[in-house]
Amino acid sequence: MGGKRRKSDDDDDVEAEASASGWKKKTRTTEKEEKEKKEPLRPSMIKNKEKRSELHAKLKQQKKLDKRAKAKARDAALKRALDLGEEPPEKKVPRTIENTRELDETVCKPDDDELFAGNDADEFGSILNQQQTPKILITTCRFHSTRGPAFISELLSVIPNAHYFKRGTYDLKKIVEYAKKKDFTSVIVVHTNRREPDALLIIGVPDGPTAHFKLSKLVLRKDIKNHGNPTGHKPELVLNNFTTRLGHRVGRLIQSLFPQDPEFKGRRVVTFHNQRDFIFFRHHRYIFETKEVKKTESKGKKDKEGKSENVPEQKTIARLQECGPRFTLKLISLQHGTFDTKGGEYEWVHKVICLITKPTPSFNSWSYIVKHFSHFRLAPLLFYCLFLLF
Repeated sequence: MGGKRRKSDDDDDVEAEASASGWKKKTRTTEKEEKEKKEPLRPSMIKNKEKRSELHAKLKQQKKLDKRAKAKARDAALKRALDLGEEPPEKKVPRTIENTRELDETVCKPDDDELFAGNDADEFGSILNQQQTPKILITTCRFHSTRGPAFISELLSVIPNAHYFKRGTYDLKKIVEYAKKKDFTSVIVVHTNRREPDALLIIGVPDGPTAHFKLSKLVLRKDIKNHGNPTGHKPELVLNNFTTRLGHRVGRLIQSLFPQDPEFKGRRVVTFHNQRDFIFFRHHRYIFETKEVKKTESKGKKDKEGKSENVPEQKTIARLQECGPRFTLKLISLQHGTFDTKGGEYEWVHKVICLITKPTPSFNSWSYIVKHFSHFRLAPLLFYCLFLLF
């Protein structure tokens, strides 16, 4: 009754024909084996934590070995090509956000005579042509914290000929009028929010423009490890990647804050590096040192004992020491003239571009109403009201 069925001769003939044709009966184990062959084992597929971490370490080590083997093969191919006098293999360039960015039509070209002809006629021409010495007025917002004046004290050490004035209850327009009377060339306002500086307002005096920057990632000098103390010399200014028309204008605005005759004896350098529309500020001191490097000559030249001679070679290197502060700026708006929130004309305003292509459902959409309200008990009443409306 409950015993196993005996194999008949017909069953044996069927199995023999199937094996001859290459067909195999699929079972659960065979399906699992095929799946493992197609898809390699990943750490996320293992539930045991110890085995998962062990597999992760093995995969990481194997990836490291593969990377090292590729580097050795690449170096060997380069050496072989140089020995044979052939052209070396083409060097692969990694894909980054910078080199895959779409071409910007507003990038300034070196032969753009129209752009550079207007440089002498803009608001910064007298300062950049050394006809006028920059004089900066620095103040705060009406309600500021202790971290705001600490940041301002470091700005005073960075920007030469800068003066700090307490804001008090004065309106910003009155401060700009005062700066015009006292022959200041720029006004910098440090805005604080929740005890942290979060914005910079740079106003060109007397004709503008006014630039509003968002300030983030502020690190003061005391928080920088092995920081240096700057001297009173005029710093050198480095502006990187201000290549578009807007960047050219913002770069000239920043350039007008510093004197155009740096004192190289002080070995100070102030850097504004623009990358992906973020301006990174750094302040360093540098020094040149001569270092001896032992260079091993070719195998043919050997000393009396038969060892290769190590000829010392002098090499000049540069060392940097950060002086601080360190922060990041993001341009929010650029306005014609001095500060005016009501009647001011804006040259450029930052707009947040939504990159989501999927359309947002509208409440006027019939499909949206059916999808989100059909499960309620009041759905029939809702449909009846919509029928009356239509």
